Amino acid sequence: MSRPCLIRRFSPELNKLFCQLAKTCPVQMEVSSPPPPGAVLRAVAVYKKAEHVAEVVRRCPHHERTPENNDGLTPAGHLLRVEGNPRAQYHEDGNTLRHSVLVPYEPPQVGSECTTVLYNYMCNSSCMGGMNRRPILTIITLETQDGQLLGRRSFEVRVCACPGRDRKTEESSFRKQQEAKNTNKTPATNKRSLKEPTSRPEASKKAKTSGSSDEEIYTLQVRGRERYEFLKKINDGLELSDVVPPADAEKYRQKLHSKSSRKERDGAPEPKRGKKLLVKEEKSDSD
Repeated sequence: MSRPCLIRRFSPELNKLFCQLAKTCPVQMEVSSPPPPGAVLRAVAVYKKAEHVAEVVRRCPHHERTPENNDGLTPAGHLLRVEGNPRAQYHEDGNTLRHSVLVPYEPPQVGSECTTVLYNYMCNSSCMGGMNRRPILTIITLETQDGQLLGRRSFEVRVCACPGRDRKTEESSFRKQQEAKNTNKTPATNKRSLKEPTSRPEASKKAKTSGSSDEEIYTLQVRGRERYEFLKKINDGLELSDVVPPADAEKYRQKLHSKSSRKERDGAPEPKRGKKLLVKEEKSDSD
């Protein structure tokens, strides 16, 4: 006997059922309020992609003609069957020709909140002439006796030989796609901010300096009175240079330069270690 985990797997992440051919797949139905008497549950398989949605999902010719899994009581071409319910009815829509199977809605058993229906999928997703690797959806609807829709749910189905393996493969591929989408959606500003640290510090400083205004006032904290007085003199000089016209500033610099040159010519060096300097006009006491 096959273990349930090997013959079917459901992926909540993909909202997809992976199952083997002709194996039991219990599907639980839960309703918020009891439906009116005579309500039915209808299950129909449709192709997922828009280019195939108009086509009818049916079994491949090989499985349709094979005596195995054909009991003669259910239509051979129907992909979806109900197991263990003699009240199941198989329908073919007169307009769309879609296949569906109906079962009367039954209240949950005592101690349970769900109604369980056992479904079988009678063809592999890879069968040529049938689904031919085209993804399908199973749509289950709760309807009144006259066809009024009360509820609807759907999930994707893949019928394969190794449900567990295929589930892991598709979930891994789905996660990679989601990561790629999230990477592509990252704002451009974030990308620029990540690249900014690699830029040269000199370039960033120049950019900030050029963008600042000359009229903006900054506060500089200095440790020690001596440093403060020194930096204050520098600042006062810069402030004065902004006020004095360039021509006057040049004249002032020339004047200072001439004064310093005159002092160098006229000034004499001071005596060292108490000795008196001898000048040409003076003579020592010994002479």
